[in-house]
Amino acid sequence: MKKASGFEIIAARCWNLLNEGKPFTPIFTIGVYALYHMNAWGDGSFWLHFGLGLLAAFPLFALYFYYDFPLFLRNYLWLPVVAALVLWRDAHLELGLYATAIGLFLFFTIYFWGTFYYHLRIGTSWWNFKRFWKLVLKNSDSTSGNAQEQLPKFLLLLFVIDTAGPYLADGAAARGDFTWSSYVGFVVGVALYAYILHRNLFDWKPKEIEGYTVPVEKPEQASSGKVFVLVVDGMRKDRFEEANVPFLKKWRAEGTEYTQMETVYPARTVVCFSSMFTGTYPREHGITSNMVWKLGIKVESIFDSLRKVGKRGRLLGIAHLIDSMGDDVESVTAVMHNDKADRNIMERAKLIMAEQNPDLLVVQFIATDQTGHSMGALYDEYRQKIEEADALIAEFVTWLQEQGHAENATFIVCADHGQADGIGGHGHLDEGERFVPFFMYGPNVRGGVKVEAKHSLVSVAPTLSYLLGAPLPSHSRGPVLTEAFGKEKAEG
Repeated sequence: MKKASGFEIIAARCWNLLNEGKPFTPIFTIGVYALYHMNAWGDGSFWLHFGLGLLAAFPLFALYFYYDFPLFLRNYLWLPVVAALVLWRDAHLELGLYATAIGLFLFFTIYFWGTFYYHLRIGTSWWNFKRFWKLVLKNSDSTSGNAQEQLPKFLLLLFVIDTAGPYLADGAAARGDFTWSSYVGFVVGVALYAYILHRNLFDWKPKEIEGYTVPVEKPEQASSGKVFVLVVDGMRKDRFEEANVPFLKKWRAEGTEYTQMETVYPARTVVCFSSMFTGTYPREHGITSNMVWKLGIKVESIFDSLRKVGKRGRLLGIAHLIDSMGDDVESVTAVMHNDKADRNIMERAKLIMAEQNPDLLVVQFIATDQTGHSMGALYDEYRQKIEEADALIAEFVTWLQEQGHAENATFIVCADHGQADGIGGHGHLDEGERFVPFFMYGPNVRGGVKVEAKHSLVSVAPTLSYLLGAPLPSHSRGPVLTEAFGKEKAEG
């Protein structure tokens, strides 16, 4: 299987500018306004109006970049739009501008992204738009495809640019009852409004663990085999329960299951992987979305810890993960038919074991997540990808056993996050995102155990340190998952 090329790595970063909601809002707003007035590009007064309008709108751009307005909070975004229309009710409304913006947004999300892009990248049908429009309208998470969040944002911003620019350039007569003092009051009011909403209503983030991980000594008699972390990206817990996955459910029954394993906030792939393998939260490791502005995590990872004791770990995953984990990532191209993706990843995992023989191998299976994004998480195609991952993992484990890599090995099976409805979005911990399947299996793992207490994926890194005899990563906060280890052994 091909590695992600340099072009693909750069393209993935560029795509995140359009995929992630925060950078998308200003890019789309500015782009739409410029395109709509294309005929006026040769007129110097247009650029003066445009520039002053952008300057006036800058505080709102900043507010919308800072505040997410996740889940139900997006409903409150329409109040500033209504307030602006009432406050400046005599202002000229360029209806064609707003119609163009809505049309381009729907074209970008439903056809360009949901059909053209996914067809070229993972082979979805040219008719995918017939389903994708529903996903865009339902999507509740932090992507540009969240129509209910993006529409009120860019409509207000376009109104301000189109109204404030001519006023500042030409005076009061240009835009009716719009005044500088009223606009300053409006911006201050929106800022207070956003602050109050987030202070009082944004209360569903997972509680962070205080203090750092307490070291746990591994018993001297415990074996030190390899560790494999098999991550089915975006596997929703309830859909896993519905799926026909005999191999994984057998392992779960014969190993230790954590029934309330919670992901981190925001539940985006690069964020979650960074937290899983550093043991800490985004505010410390520095990765706060899939759009990584400054490459590399700020703290030690489990891979750094392994190097301190002469051991090696590898993370097999898509190009996005290079932005946080750098050279510890064995990248795979994400440009392939989705029906072949996980099969090719498994074959690459075999190659890594044969050529490099790492002590820790993390494998990211991507087809389930990609199906959720492109086709929705509540359809049969999504469940089928979970079932395909089960068969591939069973095949991979058989190969590991035949090659002698599985002797005394410990396996961790989990998801990095779940999937919401809509575009299979994830980020703000909507229903289906927060809790993920998580269980361990191996000769040193207790059999038939269910741990009902709430745990967090930040416990993955310290648990790997425990299993592999490595020091804890520098900022590890999650406790070692000691409930999985004891005198009782898994069988089979």
